[in-house]
Order: sequence, then structure tokens, then C-alpha cells
Amino acid sequence: ETSTPSLAPLFVSNPKLLPYKFAPMEDVRITARDGLELVGYLTRAVEKGSGTSPLILLVHGGPWARDSWGFRAQCQWFANRGYATLQVNYRGSTGYGKTFLHKGDKQWGVGDMQHDLTDAVQWAIDEGIADKDNICIYGGSYGGYACLAGLTFTPDLYKCGVDIVGPSNIKTLLDSVPPYWAPLRNGMLKKIGDVDNDPEFNEKISPLFHVDKIKAPLLIGHGANDPRVKQAEADQIAFSMHEKGIPVEYVLYPDEGHGFARPENRIDFNGRVEQFLAKHLGGRAEEMVEVEGSTARFPLLEGSSNGDTSSE
Repeated sequence: ETSTPSLAPLFVSNPKLLPYKFAPMEDVRITARDGLELVGYLTRAVEKGSGTSPLILLVHGGPWARDSWGFRAQCQWFANRGYATLQVNYRGSTGYGKTFLHKGDKQWGVGDMQHDLTDAVQWAIDEGIADKDNICIYGGSYGGYACLAGLTFTPDLYKCGVDIVGPSNIKTLLDSVPPYWAPLRNGMLKKIGDVDNDPEFNEKISPLFHVDKIKAPLLIGHGANDPRVKQAEADQIAFSMHEKGIPVEYVLYPDEGHGFARPENRIDFNGRVEQFLAKHLGGRAEEMVEVEGSTARFPLLEGSSNGDTSSE
């Protein structure tokens, strides 16, 4: 005799979170412009519920990685501050088979990988989730590149952008790869495209060469010791924007690498993100206070683009 199916909780991985109420993460399906189905995850703004709110398109890095369903502190932070968060596993993401993975080959920047992100935003607008005039593109590593590509190649779509350790010139990114990473570099060339021997292609997909198209304010965060995306990738686009009068804020942490590991620096940068988002999207933000122990420096204010961030 078959009993009635039921679900029972097995355990709680973090019981300290039980007293708090969190925004649920919804599993969504988005159809790209060519008919390809994309898996995404939506966390709505707490105060808006099912209504329209400012949207943060949170782009995962890799790009050969993926977002997954489940608790994510960053999405809860945004929801608490009044922003919906959309994560999408664009073509080229892992976890959906080789065919889906290789649909991202040679599709960086102006190709289908970026189109998937654009289509995801349009889906959120059409569904009444996103306020079309208040959308931020936010990401780290490849997600940072996608942020720069979004601001340059679809400049009317985004109100602002946050780029964390993202490359701005694919050729200089790959040229900085150390010799012992040669097999990785060769694989990246096959997936990205031959930027070594095709300078026109590199210029086509590298945001640095399209700075003049940027309309939206940008916040850049980078670690001076990043071995994968060198500081120069942030320097070159930040100073180019600054010289052209395009609004940009650039925060450099001398003791960080590919991402921010020290709690003091993470808190500091998150505080700056809150202020930036509140200014441009209109959400809530705590008062920004100096974080003891943070090593944040500001190359644009110090006038240094050569790695020397010391004040005169």
C-alpha cells in the first residue's frame, strides 16, 4: 500500500539564520531571441513583492561555471535594499551539457552570450518585474567583463554597472597569462576566438575600444595582486573613462587578488556598492563609515595608473 507522498526537513545547515525572514529564490525559464531556453533565478525585492522594482542583473563569472538555486547572501542583501536580482545561466555556462556549453564559443561581448543577458533583462521588463529605467548590470571576473560589455554594447539598457576584477581588453588579458598557464590560455583562445592573430576581432569584443559609447556610471573594484585579471585591466578603462568625462569610481585594494578575501575590504566595498546603487537606482543604504583595517585606495584621485597607488 502506497502512503501519501510527503516532504519532511532533514536538517538545517545554518540554524543561526532561522529567526530571519528571507526573500525566496524563484526558478525561472527565459527564452532567448533564437529560441534557446535559459535557466535563471529570480529573487524579488522584499518591499515590492510581485510588483515592479529596480533590477540587478547579477552575472556569474567563469564564464565556464554556473549559478545554482539556493540561499545566496548577496541576493538577500539586494532584496533587503529594494532591488530584485536576476541570475541567468547564459549559453556557455556549465551544467547543461556540452552542446549548451559550446554554444558560447566565440560569442563574447557582441555575440549570443551577451545577447542572452540582454534578453533576460527584457524578459524581466516584459514580466513586470523590472523597472526598465532602473537596471544595473553587476558581476565579477567574466561577470565584470559582461558588465563592461553591457555598458558599451547596449548603453541604453542599463542605469549603472558594477565591475569587480573584470577584463577590459581580451588581448592584454591573455597576454598577462603566466607561461605555466599555457594550456589554459590555448583553451581560452579556442573558446573566445583568436585575439592573438585577429586584432579587429579583439577590438570588436573588448570594451576598452568602445569607451565612448558608455552612458551609465560605473563602479570598479579590483585587487592589485590579481594574478588572473591584472590591475592594468581596471586601470586602462577607468582612466580612459575618467579622461573622457564619463562617470566612473575606481576602488583598488593593494592586498587583494582575484576577488576580495579580507573581511574589512569586503565590508568596505559592499558599503561603497550600497551608496552607488542607492544613488543611481534609488534603493536603501546604510550610512557609509570608514572601515578600520580596509586598504581601499583610489587611483583616479591619486592620479596613478602604473600600479603605484601611494599618495604624493
